[in-house]
Amino acid sequence: MFIDWLTISQEHQHDLPIVCGIFTLTVDSNTNEVLSTRQPRFKHEASFSTSVTIHVQGRKIRVEGNPSRVGRLDNLFGFTSIEQCVSVYNSLLRDYGLPGFSRCTRLDIGHGESSAKFVDGAKIERIDLTTNVALGEGNVVAYLRGISSQRIGHSIGFLYPNGRTVAWTPKGNGKGGRLQYRKAYDKAYEMDQNTLPKFKRAFGDSSEEYKYVKRVRDYCTQEGVVRMEQELKSEFLQREALCYWGLFDERRLAELHSEFLKIDEKLKVTAMDIVSISEQLLAEHIVDSTRSANTTAMYAIQWMHGQRFDFAKKQVQTHAARLNRIGINIRNACDTSRFAPVFVRQCREVTKTVLAVPAWYQRPNHLQQVAA
Repeated sequence: MFIDWLTISQEHQHDLPIVCGIFTLTVDSNTNEVLSTRQPRFKHEASFSTSVTIHVQGRKIRVEGNPSRVGRLDNLFGFTSIEQCVSVYNSLLRDYGLPGFSRCTRLDIGHGESSAKFVDGAKIERIDLTTNVALGEGNVVAYLRGISSQRIGHSIGFLYPNGRTVAWTPKGNGKGGRLQYRKAYDKAYEMDQNTLPKFKRAFGDSSEEYKYVKRVRDYCTQEGVVRMEQELKSEFLQREALCYWGLFDERRLAELHSEFLKIDEKLKVTAMDIVSISEQLLAEHIVDSTRSANTTAMYAIQWMHGQRFDFAKKQVQTHAARLNRIGINIRNACDTSRFAPVFVRQCREVTKTVLAVPAWYQRPNHLQQVAA
């Protein structure tokens, strides 16, 4: 797991220097006292295809961007800890004469009429966790089609029309909710659509930069790379007590990401027919008789043909729970295109593994700044 995006802010106890050519003052018209100073957001061009946004508002600094991509040609692999990411941001802030982010050591909560929280360090407002998984060449599209049939809690999978991206959202329409946004996509395809054209325009197709990025793309194609990403938003981080850097255990982030990576564990049935469903129900010891297996399987067949069920009935709930244990969720609308008999590990021996870093890959060179 590594971090693909980080939005972080900190309120300082002293006035901050002016770093923009234009800024806004809030002035008391009676006393002419300057109440606050606000500087517009500005972008630091951090690499060939990304930028980091810095915003100074009064005594507060807010930075957002992809620290794993700063000064690099790509970000197939990136930083694995918040400390490494903050180190990159602090290096940028020093260039502008701004103070860096620090860990929180205490959290004070106001009393009486005020219940505001005050911290002496940085607050995380968004963090994206990412893992690359290797499925083998030619298996990506079928795998994405398969996992799009699965729910994550109350979030429903949405397969994009091009078949290259799946997103899980509360309404199942691919649009992110207010707490989390999770998606999986074909990394090689994404590089073909975005990264390679940018480098070709900037450097030409005979440049070393273009050749290197193309090599990364070819590696993703060869390994069948699916990129699993989840965006943890501000409200979720506050709810889970994961927003105040230094006051939580970062292993909790890894646990949350691990749960997301288990999305494919229920994919056991390779074809939507009554025989394979019945056999799987028996093999998993979900039912104890062929008759019970066939009865439950019939619900799946009826669902596949558009049958609607009354989930207030206990019998329907029982059969739905059984089918859900083998990856068939009859509470979702059925899309038969997702159930082609090609994709699961038990079928074509498609093995999902964490993608290895090749020896020629250019790692981030900011690691020495971590102690700064």
